[in-house]
Amino acid sequence: MPITTCVFDAYGTLFDVNAAARRAANDPEHADLANVWPSLAEIWRTKQLQYTWLRSLTGDYVDFWQVTQDGLDFALEKLKIGTEPRERLLQLYWELAAYPEVQEMLTALKTAGLKTAILSNGSNDMLNAAVTHAGLEGHLDHVLSVETVGTFKPSAVVYEMVETTMHCDRKDVLFVSSNGWDIAGASGFGFTTAWVNRTGEPQDRLAAGPHHILNDLTPIPTLLGM
Repeated sequence: MPITTCVFDAYGTLFDVNAAARRAANDPEHADLANVWPSLAEIWRTKQLQYTWLRSLTGDYVDFWQVTQDGLDFALEKLKIGTEPRERLLQLYWELAAYPEVQEMLTALKTAGLKTAILSNGSNDMLNAAVTHAGLEGHLDHVLSVETVGTFKPSAVVYEMVETTMHCDRKDVLFVSSNGWDIAGASGFGFTTAWVNRTGEPQDRLAAGPHHILNDLTPIPTLLGM
């Protein structure tokens, strides 16, 4: 059965999660971040994800904006940076840059008649802000947030949202993510998956793996025979 629907994770897949720390480090008033922003971005992202998993396990759901703030607070304290750049960093998280190939890739998918969507742990407000900032509104049929089900990926109930909202079978879906754990969850659910491994990470040792491994999003249309 041919792929009719292409669904993307948001953060780290379509949107560069390092962009907030990198941009803040370029502000004259935050020059002290210049040498530490890569570590800040890495710790922030790691804790953000860890908190989603732990909250899913304990059933203690809060939205992604809360775990984003909590992850940043941990990172700032760990690196002994202080709270002065906190508000600027959080503001910039609502303005994350899309990766350079995103617009052209999505345009090709829509031109070919595929349905497209985001499926993300992000809150509705965060995702809509990111999509608008990147100018992607006309490239996506749906922006799906885990807020609807009150738990985070990789829970199967999150992936089920694609079938129920987009009226498709899981066998019709190509799911694309930069997160190995997300790919494992989506593959186990029954999606065809493409792992965008921009940094050459080893594959996660989990029950299911990616069907395709890519360096970036550029090959997606070719992968689908366009």
